[in-house]
Amino acid sequence: MSQPIIVPELGESITEATVIRWLKKPGSGVEVGEILLELETDKVNLEVGADKSGVLAEIKVQEGEDVKVGDILGTIDTGGNKADPVKKKEPVKKPGAKPEPSLHAEDKTISANKEPIPEAAKTIDKPRGELKPKRTQSWIVSPPSEPSPGPEEKIRLSRRRQTIAKRLVEAQQTAAILTTFNEVDMSRVQEIRAARRESFLEQHGVKLGLISFFIKACIGALKHFPNINAELSGNDLIRKHYYDIGVAVDTGDGLVVPVIRNADSISFAGIEKVIRDYAMRAREGELGIEDLRGGTFTITNGGVFGSMLSTPILNLPQVGILGLHNITDRPVVVGGKIEIRPMMYLAFSYDHRVIDGREAVSFLVRVRELVEEPEQLLLEG
Repeated sequence: MSQPIIVPELGESITEATVIRWLKKPGSGVEVGEILLELETDKVNLEVGADKSGVLAEIKVQEGEDVKVGDILGTIDTGGNKADPVKKKEPVKKPGAKPEPSLHAEDKTISANKEPIPEAAKTIDKPRGELKPKRTQSWIVSPPSEPSPGPEEKIRLSRRRQTIAKRLVEAQQTAAILTTFNEVDMSRVQEIRAARRESFLEQHGVKLGLISFFIKACIGALKHFPNINAELSGNDLIRKHYYDIGVAVDTGDGLVVPVIRNADSISFAGIEKVIRDYAMRAREGELGIEDLRGGTFTITNGGVFGSMLSTPILNLPQVGILGLHNITDRPVVVGGKIEIRPMMYLAFSYDHRVIDGREAVSFLVRVRELVEEPEQLLLEG
């Protein structure tokens, strides 16, 4: 009996996927629940298991092909045994039977019936001087094309990379994106991290990083500027009175943005633990749809890759995103004197359709103030 292997439900708003790889070959035995293949969606990777035991009889969709929910990926023969298919037996020759004509014999017969190739078409004179097209009987020799600049490789974009590209272009074409910049003195944060490094790790089992400071600072600033913790829906601005902060993490095949739910009610240690968990699961391809859904504001840290300055693109339908960068020691004027301080550039991109420049600049200044005086985060964040 044949059992179809069906593309399962992939999650809310996800209808298509790409077959990444089959883990079984036709003829292989399978057990109920055993993983047969892996699918890639624009957000997460999914494994498809066997609903019945039997033998994988047929693969209908090859690796690299796209499928939709409900498509048939292959079939399982639930009536056969679980051994690999038996090799095809050679036919038994009867005594005195004439040998069957071989492929080589047929080739010779075909070749004998072909018309001879004209002598003019067999030999082509080598060009002398400038190469010009030379016309012969039933053949045309053309000048060579432009030489290749070097080895080339054609690689198909993954479904995730295709979706990232589509959404970035959509954001550029939909929102009126503008970016404002500022710089922040990281001295106090660095001092706190250095002083609490060992005790924090010993107490909470996780390192005290930078992102938790900026998440708390953004929440404090968003409370002062609620239009930024919002999304645009038609002619309506929907303010969010909760703080689900998305943090961009690298998967090796592009960035994804898992969301820290109700970040305003989570401690520094709690935030660091969530971020560590997301980063580990992102690298292993184990993030789920629920991890990526929603979000009211996003933070992306290009500084981990050495970025000095950049203009982040909105994560629609959100109207604001904060970009962090690397920390460098730079000379700054403090109290009329030049001092060397650890400085970071901040970039805040916003949707100018609903946020004006004054509000955007004021928001970023407030983030800077809270980071430079982190004691305020206990009250503001």
